[in-house]
Amino acid sequence: MLKRSIPLVFSVALSAPAAVEAGAAPENTRTEIGYIDVAPDISLRRMVTHSANQKGTVLFLHGFPETLLVWKDIATELAKDYEVHAIDWPGYGLSSRPEPIKFSYSPRDYADVLAAYIKAARIDRSKLTIYATDIGSLPALLAAIAEPDIAETIVVGDFAPFNRPEYMYESLQNLKSEPAASKTRMHMNETSAEILANTYRRGLPREKQFDLPAEVLKDMTKGWGHGGITSADAFYHYYLHFTRDQDYLEAHLAELKTPVKVVWGENDLYIKKAMGEEFSRRTGAPLNVLPGIGHYPHLQTPQDTVAEIRAAN
Repeated sequence: MLKRSIPLVFSVALSAPAAVEAGAAPENTRTEIGYIDVAPDISLRRMVTHSANQKGTVLFLHGFPETLLVWKDIATELAKDYEVHAIDWPGYGLSSRPEPIKFSYSPRDYADVLAAYIKAARIDRSKLTIYATDIGSLPALLAAIAEPDIAETIVVGDFAPFNRPEYMYESLQNLKSEPAASKTRMHMNETSAEILANTYRRGLPREKQFDLPAEVLKDMTKGWGHGGITSADAFYHYYLHFTRDQDYLEAHLAELKTPVKVVWGENDLYIKKAMGEEFSRRTGAPLNVLPGIGHYPHLQTPQDTVAEIRAAN
C-alpha cells in the first residue's frame, strides 16, 4: 500500500487562447474562492463553482507553474452540469508552504493532500471526475492505487508517469539528480518572470502562441513567491522524490483499477507524447492526442478540456 505521510527562450504572443464554447453559465451558478484545512500544517486555497443542475463533481489539479485560476472559465462552463472544484497545490498559489522537513512536496505527499481534500470537501467519490495535468497527474494515480474508489474517472495528461528522462525537456531531466537539480532550481528562481510569461508558449509555432488572461498571470506571479518557499522550490522538492514515486507507479500498475483516460498535446515540448503512448499501451487507458496542441491543452484550447470532461461522463 502507498504509505500515507500527511501529520525558458522569449516568445511573442500573437493570439489569445481559444474561448470556451457555448454561452454564459446559468444565473444561479456561483463561484467561491476560499480556504480549507486538510492537515495540521496544510491549508489549501480552493475554488468551488456551484451548480443547480449538478450531476456530478469535477476536481481540477493544476501543473507547474500554475494556480487554480487557470480553470476558472472552464469551471464556469462545466457548472451547467457539474459542481467544479480546483485547488492550489502546496507550494503554489496561496496554499500553505510548510518547510520540507514537515512536508516533502513529493508526488506521494501530493497524493495524500488530494485524498485529504476529497474527504474534507465531502465530495461524493462515486460521481467524481478528477482531471489532472503535469505535476498533478502522478499524485492522482498514486492516490488511485492506494484507494481505487478515489474517483469514478481520472483524466491525466502531459506528465511523466515513468522514469524515462529521454522523453523529457532538458531542464526537467536536470531536476532528477544533483548537482544539476540545485543549479536548475537557482536558475528558475532567478528567471521567474520569464518562466511565467513564456513557459506555456514554448514549442508552439508562432501562429499558435497565445497570452494568458491578465488575471491568471497576475495570480501566478503573486503565487510564485507567496511564503518562504517559491513555486520553483516546491517543484525542485517534488523532483527530489520523483524517480522513487515513478518507480512505485510502474511497479504497481496492475493495482490501478480506477478508470483512467489519457489526453496529450501532440506538440508537447516538455514531455514527449511517446510517454503518454507507453502509459496508454501498458494500462489499456484510452489516449486522445490533440493535434497541434502543446503542453497546456486547457490553456490553449479550453473547449477541448470541457469536451473531455463531458465525454468522460
